[in-house]
Amino acid sequence: MYSTLNFSTFDDSNLSALTSVDPHRLQEQTHRSVKISIIIVLGVMITLGNIAVLLVITSSVAGWSKNSRYFLLSLTAADSAFGLLVMPLNLWVSLLKDYTEGPDALCHVVAFCNATVYSTCMYTLATISLERYIAVFYPLQYSSLMTRKRTLLLIAFAWCFPPFLLLPISFPVGIIEVHFSTASLVCNPSYSTNVGYTLSLACLIFFPCSIIMTHANLRVWCAAKRQRLKLRKYTCARRSRHNVASRVLVPVMAAYYACWTPCMAAMIYNAVSGNSVPEWLEFVVVWLPTSNGFLNCIFYFWINRSFRRKFHLVLQRMLLTLCPKLADTLGCCNPSKTDFVSGITDNNNSVHERSSSVSSTCTLLSLA
Repeated sequence: MYSTLNFSTFDDSNLSALTSVDPHRLQEQTHRSVKISIIIVLGVMITLGNIAVLLVITSSVAGWSKNSRYFLLSLTAADSAFGLLVMPLNLWVSLLKDYTEGPDALCHVVAFCNATVYSTCMYTLATISLERYIAVFYPLQYSSLMTRKRTLLLIAFAWCFPPFLLLPISFPVGIIEVHFSTASLVCNPSYSTNVGYTLSLACLIFFPCSIIMTHANLRVWCAAKRQRLKLRKYTCARRSRHNVASRVLVPVMAAYYACWTPCMAAMIYNAVSGNSVPEWLEFVVVWLPTSNGFLNCIFYFWINRSFRRKFHLVLQRMLLTLCPKLADTLGCCNPSKTDFVSGITDNNNSVHERSSSVSSTCTLLSLA
């Protein structure tokens, strides 16, 4: 009986010790599971969306010049890096470190990759806005201003300048410290350890890209508005084109600022004050820019009628090749006939697009 009493006492003490530790640990595990699930879902969406884009823009699309395709391919590659590089690396590190903090060589390399992909995406968006600005306002000089060599140089700058600028982050004993954040599950630079470098990054990456995008897209929107007012004078003007600029340019800029501004604000706040934002707010602002990689698929590609038509053709071709019976059941057309009709339509659209001073030279405004 005495031994039974001791045994029960031992169980009660152990149970009380477990209950005193488990709630906090259980909450951390629950939060971590939810965060990992969100990251995985977001990564799958970004990857699938950009794979679909690659299937289309690797070949010619009506109304898109070679230069536009080069820039859009660069954007797709940068967005794909979110799902294929940034997310797997950070998930791997979060599982490897298992809640331990402290700087190490691996975290520095991962933080460098994160910052490089983020910066490359912003520079690529800025170069796309610049190319469309030139196409709209300098249509006659476009071929001489945006040569193939200059296009490739701009793309090379968008990919090579960020690693050069962010190289100090990759060194364990560098000018800025890096730590693993259990709140955001990423390797984050401790921006407060070098305020000058942090503000320099903001001034060389976020603010120039934002200024270029805002100025270029605002000017294009104003030009499209003036064009719309002119078209109203003619009875043959299509009413469905009246809000094309607002349908595209406004969501593009809204998505850009909604995804990138909170992240940059949190970075500057951490650098200046030395404090971190609350746990879930940090998680949202750190991973929010990656969602721009999925939104770009919608605003730059899926909303374009020529892209959608080409995507349907690609799907039909794949379906007829992989599963002919299912294609016959769904009533898919013969790809050769579809390509012939599509080629005639695309050529007509291209001629029509080149005849307009604004909407012909700007792919962004050639959809409807």
